[in-house]
Amino acid sequence: MKTTKTIPTFKSDAEEREFWETHDTTEYFDTSKVKKVRFPNLKKTTKSISIRLPVDMIDELKVRANSMDVPYQSLIKMLLKEGLRA
Repeated sequence: MKTTKTIPTFKSDAEEREFWETHDTTEYFDTSKVKKVRFPNLKKTTKSISIRLPVDMIDELKVRANSMDVPYQSLIKMLLKEGLRA
């Protein structure tokens, strides 16, 4: 276990920000105790796009999505993700 420095008390966010811009965090945290964490409720940033699809393809997507009990746009995202993995 390595010895770490004590983190000072800051009067403001600006003071803390300035401190961390000029100090090495590894001197203040024992990295051997770091644990991996997950934030399952965070959502990825999304961006809307416009794509033209044939009407019969959209109808087929809606039927398939309905049988899977998912919104058709979610099905499109699932299919795109599978295609990118392939």
